[in-house]
Amino acid sequence: MIGMDILQPVVALAAWTMVMWAWMYATRIPAMSRAGIDSTKLVGTTGASLRQKLPDEVSWKADNYNHLHEAPTVFYAVAIVLAIIGQGDGINAMLAWAYVALRVVHSLVQVTFNKVLVRFSIFFLSSLVLIALVFHAAIPLFDIHI
Repeated sequence: MIGMDILQPVVALAAWTMVMWAWMYATRIPAMSRAGIDSTKLVGTTGASLRQKLPDEVSWKADNYNHLHEAPTVFYAVAIVLAIIGQGDGINAMLAWAYVALRVVHSLVQVTFNKVLVRFSIFFLSSLVLIALVFHAAIPLFDIHI
């Protein structure tokens, strides 16, 4: 199907999000137990309230899981638009894979050593790729002639 190659990185990023979900709970639940937190008695609290009681390295996983639900939502939307209009192959598919790779690297940085400047640099690059994808979707949709 023409233009559908871009759906592979969409599914790959969704799968990576589920990996981070599992990693978050695999570290958070044991950390809560070690901290003496009885989850059956938590009522109306948020993950932010746990931050004070859990090691930073545990909170980083939850932070990243949340980040994977922010800017990537734009990626999902624009990638699906590109697939629908038959523009999801070639350079757009390559850009989509670059976006996914950068988001995975961003995740790995955030959940391991979490240096903000490194993380920001990767986020900045991924944002440039996302901007390019949005631009590539806008060109045919708005009949822009450059």
